[in-house]
Amino acid sequence: MRIIAGKHRGLVLAEVGKGDAEAHLRPTSDRVRESLFNILAHYGQPAGARVLDLFAGTGALGLEALSRGAAHVTYVENGRTGQKLISENLTKARRQADATLLKADATLLPTAKAPCSLVFLDPPYGKSMGEKALASALAQGWLTADALIVWEESAATIVPQGFTLEDQRKYGSTVITILRRSA
Repeated sequence: MRIIAGKHRGLVLAEVGKGDAEAHLRPTSDRVRESLFNILAHYGQPAGARVLDLFAGTGALGLEALSRGAAHVTYVENGRTGQKLISENLTKARRQADATLLKADATLLPTAKAPCSLVFLDPPYGKSMGEKALASALAQGWLTADALIVWEESAATIVPQGFTLEDQRKYGSTVITILRRSA
């Protein structure tokens, strides 16, 4: 895996290796990340954004956002393997000052210090954890009034109340759903 574009273009990220079978690490492929960030550019994202990366895994999505001009990324990851990979990748990119790693369950978030305008939501597939994490983020003040949510899942996502569907695309076995928080 590598960073596709921006300040850190070409940076090779830490190897996932065998990792931890329980960690459910499934990094977003370079091709899907490139397509996703091309779509986000049409929304003016991630330039200047505060980003929330739920079920952050390796941290690749958040690092790609930082590379493309995001102001700050808060990573939420409860697995030790993922936490280690995120720390390694932040060190490789020298972006520790622009990121916070919350070693927490994404479905039980603490109260936000500042809301985020862009959210990456990549839960373990088929476990209904995305809905819980999004509800927690909303309840704990993590979302700006018009936050954009990028939800990666194995099937089309049912749009939860309080959000509108902006876009939905399928890439192999991955479905990317882009939602916007509605007023």
